[in-house]
Amino acid sequence: MSITAIILAAGKSTRMKSKRPKVLHEICGKPMLGYVFDACFDAGVNRILAVVGHGKDEVIAQFGGGKRIEWVEQTEQLGTGHAARMCEKQLRQEHGDVFILAGDGPLIRGEVLRTLLNAHHEERAAASMATAMVDNPTGYGRIVRDGEGNFLEIVEELDCTPQQREIHEIFPSYYCARTEDLLSALGQLTPQNKKNEYYLTDVFSILRRAGRKVIAVQAVTAEDVLSINTRQQLAEVDVIMQDRIQKRVRDCGVTIVSPINTYIESDVSIGPDSIVQPFSFIGRDASIGPDCVIGPMAMVPRQGIVPEGTIVTGTCREAALG
Repeated sequence: MSITAIILAAGKSTRMKSKRPKVLHEICGKPMLGYVFDACFDAGVNRILAVVGHGKDEVIAQFGGGKRIEWVEQTEQLGTGHAARMCEKQLRQEHGDVFILAGDGPLIRGEVLRTLLNAHHEERAAASMATAMVDNPTGYGRIVRDGEGNFLEIVEELDCTPQQREIHEIFPSYYCARTEDLLSALGQLTPQNKKNEYYLTDVFSILRRAGRKVIAVQAVTAEDVLSINTRQQLAEVDVIMQDRIQKRVRDCGVTIVSPINTYIESDVSIGPDSIVQPFSFIGRDASIGPDCVIGPMAMVPRQGIVPEGTIVTGTCREAALG
């Protein structure tokens, strides 16, 4: 069976006060949308339907070369459910499962999507969601369960009762559904809420009321929940991603002498027994061989190549990389 992913990437950067499409703002040197694509492919997705709107030409130009990515335009902003409905024509060509994810959530991991998909298959569910327990649920839809712990519905914060606002299990927009069940539910969406929008979250309650099995899996860490709407959130997510990148580099046998004074962008390769000294910058897609010393106060540019055994310092970096 095929696995398709719908990525909602049509949002503006209004709260970021930017003309640039929000999904193109960079986290550790890489557009945030790129991390969502990577997680999908890591989870085995065959085809991505990316829903774009504001700044669509700029977004497509950044990623348009991907053969597994198809671009779908949302000309009106009528909610997440409306965005997913823009993909109905393409979905009718598929027979399998569909992920639906937000393009402004770069902390998503392929392993979480695989966990969700496995539970979805094991439970033979029509639709499944990954949820998270957080200390501060403000801003997120709440997961409402019955007395036995079974999923009942997702309630958006604006529509929550005072009691529902106290729920700490939230939905960070990780959807998984059978294609035919998703199409059936999308056709039944109505804008019956305070924002007068088509909520994609209503898909779950529509299917449950129709007697279809819906499950909620606590598979997302509180850290992975963070999405980006402001410059402050952009900075907070960048810090988390930088920690992940440095951990991956250390796990490959590299010493980072002063993590807080080092910045390594995405998709960097560093060979074992290399050392990164303080106040060093390594750009995206750089390749550094084993037994190298980077720094102190060095810069390896994006796509830079450092041969095995090279010492790169702040005073000799151009010669070393030439």
